[in-house]
Amino acid sequence: MKQSRLMSPVESVANVIVGYGVAVVTQILIFPIFGLHTTLAQNLRADLKGTGLCVQLVNPGFVDTRLTRKNDFRMPFIMTPDKAAGTIARHMRSRRFSRSFPALFALALKLRAVLMLLRM
Repeated sequence: MKQSRLMSPVESVANVIVGYGVAVVTQILIFPIFGLHTTLAQNLRADLKGTGLCVQLVNPGFVDTRLTRKNDFRMPFIMTPDKAAGTIARHMRSRRFSRSFPALFALALKLRAVLMLLRM
């Protein structure tokens, strides 16, 4: 079957749209089944590689603010805003992609995620 010059760009656009749709559906529906989660930061980091822009991800624990003081649940390892800001500033000066703190809280959450996977 011979393809016309007019249909070639149409087919290319259709392939891109279908490919994008499959990628989005895979990330939203399929990856979580296997415990894989792709964040916006991970996607941006991959897209911007080689452009000179640096994408970093920070996952802080609970920070003592007016908003968190309204919480009616226990907040383990709560830290002051100054301590959280210092940790974030140090991370921004590093070349690491991801930083979760406090370390013990991050470890507990990762352990929980592993246990949830094993329960499946």
